[in-house]
Amino acid sequence: MINLPYEKIVEKIKENSSLSEEEISTRIDQKLKQLSGLISKEGAAHILANELGIKLFELSKKNLKIKDVLEGMRDIELAGKVQQIYDVREFNSERGPGKVGSFVIADETGSIRITCWHSQTETIPKLVTDLTIKIIGGYVRANNGKTEVHLNDKSKVLFNPKDVTIGEVKSFSAARKKLVELTEEDSNVEVLATIVQVFDPRFFEVCPECRKRARPREDAYFCEEHGKVSPNYSYVMNVLLDDGTETTRTTFFSSQMERLLNKTKEQVLLFRENAEAFEDLKLELLGKTIKVIGKVRRNEMFDRLELNANLVFPNVDPAEEIKKFSALKVDGKTEPAQLNTQSKPAEKPPESVEVKQQADEEEIKDIAFNKN
Repeated sequence: MINLPYEKIVEKIKENSSLSEEEISTRIDQKLKQLSGLISKEGAAHILANELGIKLFELSKKNLKIKDVLEGMRDIELAGKVQQIYDVREFNSERGPGKVGSFVIADETGSIRITCWHSQTETIPKLVTDLTIKIIGGYVRANNGKTEVHLNDKSKVLFNPKDVTIGEVKSFSAARKKLVELTEEDSNVEVLATIVQVFDPRFFEVCPECRKRARPREDAYFCEEHGKVSPNYSYVMNVLLDDGTETTRTTFFSSQMERLLNKTKEQVLLFRENAEAFEDLKLELLGKTIKVIGKVRRNEMFDRLELNANLVFPNVDPAEEIKKFSALKVDGKTEPAQLNTQSKPAEKPPESVEVKQQADEEEIKDIAFNKN
């Protein structure tokens, strides 16, 4: 069922009637009084819309704008420009191993996260910032109070579609917080902090075909999907961040670890055979102030909140960042900080890629949060 928020109902009434927003609010309040509070504000707004002959749910699913995307919608078409690309994660659940990744698109009306599960993650390495894409056959879910678009096994992602033109997009934003302010609900938060401890990187074997974990068995490595393989290696690193209010363990996977260290994949892999060479790099990182955008998770083993880095800015001007943060304070609350990010170039994508998805959302559990 489509969930139409109160603000959207009011917007729809305003667009399709001669009433002002104040008049709409007054008439909704009157409905609430008439029904002695036995109806919600949303319900009263629904009644008003029906009385005015406004059909709230006659919403086209084709060529939607992001502001019109509602929880519960299915089989939608949506276009936008890629604003942010996040790492692909591997996890294990009762249903077996899987992968998940996401990216953010924006159009003239707003921005929204696109979540990719399992084989859908094959799309993510082909993305690049400002690439125009069109999603066909997506469905909409709420995650931590925010609307996201997911893709089912009939969905398609089109790259640079000829029938789509996107104007100036709205800036993608993340909420700037102090470490002490972090909560488990923070899925897109920005922090500015200093590295006070660096842990050794951890390397683990992955299948060269699907990048799932490759497990040792007898004298070889095996992937559950592709059998015996000659594995590649992925990596993860933990650091402690301190901003004067709290100290928080933060995890950097693969590409974000590369950004933090300013190293290529080939250079990072050299530390697998020569751990001592990493010691000098540790000293360089200590005392370095960085900006991180990420998702907060609770480490159940140690009962503490930790930050999973989705994007790191290793070269920032602390004084300028503090000045910007102070400017964002309004009535004691922090407003979203506007981001201006650039992702490294990716291979030119094909004109169309079909992506498949198993539509169950599962809790991600990876090795980084239960070690060190």
